[in-house]
Amino acid sequence: MAHFILSAFADEISSDPLEQINVLAASNVNFIEFRSIHKTNVLDLSDQQISDFKQLLDENGFGLSAIGSPIGKIKVDQPFEPHLIRFQRAIYLCGVFGIKNIRVFSYYLPEGNEWPKWKDEVFRRMEKKVEIAKNAGVVLLHENEHGIYGDSPDRVHELLSRFSGDHFCAAFDPANYVFCGYDAWEGWEKARDYTKHFHIKDWVANEKHGCLAGTGGGKIPQIICDVQARGYSGFATLEPHLLGGGPTGGNTGPELFPKAIQAFKDIVTKAGATFA
Repeated sequence: MAHFILSAFADEISSDPLEQINVLAASNVNFIEFRSIHKTNVLDLSDQQISDFKQLLDENGFGLSAIGSPIGKIKVDQPFEPHLIRFQRAIYLCGVFGIKNIRVFSYYLPEGNEWPKWKDEVFRRMEKKVEIAKNAGVVLLHENEHGIYGDSPDRVHELLSRFSGDHFCAAFDPANYVFCGYDAWEGWEKARDYTKHFHIKDWVANEKHGCLAGTGGGKIPQIICDVQARGYSGFATLEPHLLGGGPTGGNTGPELFPKAIQAFKDIVTKAGATFA
């Protein structure tokens, strides 16, 4: 039987961390994928802001599912070393919060180029980060994001088959495949053996915002049924984008976010799996 630990990109609720926690607690969700608070990215927060947020989490019985970092969301021809410094900040924050997971991406294509020219550089950078992750004892969760090397089922499979292991695996996002014009089920078939984390949002092709899980083209009910048969146990992070989204995050709001949580709970229950 599959078991999902529910988490959320809580900055879609509000930029106020206390409001994030209050809304999630009311829906019995006790984990956050930490992307931002106070309209500031997790990697740009001060040590004091980090300390204050950790104290708030501890006081309310919350934990983190991952550092929702933007690592890998730069063009692949931009300097690598400054990006590695930001990567080290993400690793440091894993230690602060006592977790291992860091969400990452696989770089944007420079304008006027095609991926075959830059594949080797993408792989060189990913190999270096996986090596650092192994030495640091953290796990990189690659999200199939629009416009990066790993946005198509085939290129995601290339990355996963090359690097997947104890320190690199897939954070599967069905809506992103739909948004990019790919079939979400094909994406799942090519990533499922490497998937250890889920981002839950759904999408109708050509729309400008997400929709409730199960109402778009993400084939979430079918995927969850398959996950149930495979006995998955791990995080499922709600990232609904019901009021819109973009490269740096999304917006759902405190009124709609509980509805997104309930829609996914219903899918999990119907599949015969459990959640907490």
